[in-house]
Amino acid sequence: MQTVPLGRSGPRVSRLGLGCMGMSDFYGRADEAESIATVHAALDAGLTLLDTGDFYGMGHNELLIERALRARSRHGLQLSVKFGAMRSPSGAWLGFDARPQAVKNFAAYSLKRLGTDYIDIYRPARVDPRVPIEETVGAIADLIRSGHVRYAGLSEAGPETLRRAHAVQPIVDLQLEYSLMSRSLETRLLPTARELGVAITAYGVLSRGLLSGTLPPTLADARAHMPRFQGDNYRRNRQLTDALATIAARRGVTAAQLAIAWVLSRGDDIIPLIGTTRRSRLTEALQAPELSLSSAELAEIEAAVPAQAVAGTRYGAEQMAMLDSERSSP
Repeated sequence: MQTVPLGRSGPRVSRLGLGCMGMSDFYGRADEAESIATVHAALDAGLTLLDTGDFYGMGHNELLIERALRARSRHGLQLSVKFGAMRSPSGAWLGFDARPQAVKNFAAYSLKRLGTDYIDIYRPARVDPRVPIEETVGAIADLIRSGHVRYAGLSEAGPETLRRAHAVQPIVDLQLEYSLMSRSLETRLLPTARELGVAITAYGVLSRGLLSGTLPPTLADARAHMPRFQGDNYRRNRQLTDALATIAARRGVTAAQLAIAWVLSRGDDIIPLIGTTRRSRLTEALQAPELSLSSAELAEIEAAVPAQAVAGTRYGAEQMAMLDSERSSP
C-alpha cells in the first residue's frame, strides 16, 4: 500500500484509511468477530490509518479497536479519534461539548478504552459554536505537549475556522464528507486546506452506500432518516448511481471501486476512509488505488453523476445546521 504525508506537518499514512464507525453504530447490528477480522485484514494489507470516535456505540468502537490491536504493534499505525458528541444510555444525542476541560476529559477515557498511551490524531467531531475554536484546539495543543496526543485535526470545519485553528496549532488534516455526490468542499475549503498544507481525510466516499448500489435502508439504519435515501430523492439518486454502474461494468470494475478511484484522483492530499464491517467489501475497495483514470474517463464519470443533480442534502436540516463547513460555503 502506497503511503502519503498527512498534510505538511503530519505523519505518513496509507493511501486509504479504515473508517470503523459502522462496526459499532448507525448502520444496524454488525458482527464483532467479522469486524475485528476486517481490521486485521486492513492492517495486513498495509492500511495504517484507523478512524473512530469516542461516541460510536458510546465507547464500544474504541473497545473493539483495542481488542483488534491487542496482539499488534502500534509501530507505523495511526489512530484518529473524534470527540465531543454527547449521548444518553439509549443512544440519543444530547448535544456537543468542546470546552477545554471536556476535551481533556474525553481524551482520558479514549486513552483508557483504546489501551494506549497516546492518540495519533485528535479532533472535535463538529465545531462547537459556543466555544472559540482557539480554546478547543488549544486544549489539544496541551495534550500534544503532555505526550497524550501527537497531532491535531478538525472535522467539518469551514475555511475561516480552519485558519483560526491552524494559527494556534498546526492542523494536519480536515475530515470531510467527499464523494461524487458531495463536492461542496471544492469551492473554498479545499483551496484553503491546500494553502495551509492541511490534508483531507474523506469519509462518505460511497455516499453511505448510494454509489455502491445499497438497497433502501431499514428503519434501524440511520440512513433511513437521511434525505438522499428517502422517497423520490432515493429514486432520482439511484438513476445517477445506475449510470455510474454502467461505466464501471464497461471498465470491468465495480461502481464502488470507480467511486473510490475518482476520490483518489483528486490529489495525494486526499485520503479516502473506507467505511466497512466486512472483509469482502474491504478487498473490493483495496483494488481502487490500482485503477488509473484518464481525463476522458474522469469527465465521463462526472457527467454521469453531476453534483448539482443529486437529490437531497447529505444530512437532515438539524444536522446540516451544525456543520460549520456548510455554513461557510458561499
